[in-house]
Amino acid sequence: MKRKNTKIGDVFVVKLDNGRKKYFQLVAFDLTQLNSDVIRVFRTEYPESIDSNLFEIIKDEVDFYAHCVTSLGIKFGFWEWAGNLTGVGNIDVLFRSSSDSPKTKISNNWWIWKVNEPQQYVGKLEGENKVAEIGSVMPADSIVYRMKTGKYDFVYPNFE
Repeated sequence: MKRKNTKIGDVFVVKLDNGRKKYFQLVAFDLTQLNSDVIRVFRTEYPESIDSNLFEIIKDEVDFYAHCVTSLGIKFGFWEWAGNLTGVGNIDVLFRSSSDSPKTKISNNWWIWKVNEPQQYVGKLEGENKVAEIGSVMPADSIVYRMKTGKYDFVYPNFE
């Protein structure tokens, strides 16, 4: 099913190359990062042939969080809308962004933030900040790539 506008609670399905599929849910709009969609991607892969129970899917362990434009992913065929389940809970995820060039090997110029909270400059990433998700708005194909491989398909500064 095609949708022009997406909303919080929407669940999407991504068909993987191996006859399997994974799901993610739109959980917030982050005013701190261009009012972009914040998604949580669930860890479990399911056989493509099985009709999955969305209530069970959203109880799954979260694989990762990311910013993206969910409506563009639908438009370009990277994922499909699977349904909407409201009540996404408290979204307490930490994001990071470097002010260095993407080609910088190790950055010590990091900003961190939580959804809809101001960014804070922290310089070097230390402690819990090291587990922060990359906060850039990701292209749909990069989201799918990470769902398939566990990492993004682009160069971005690292830390330590």
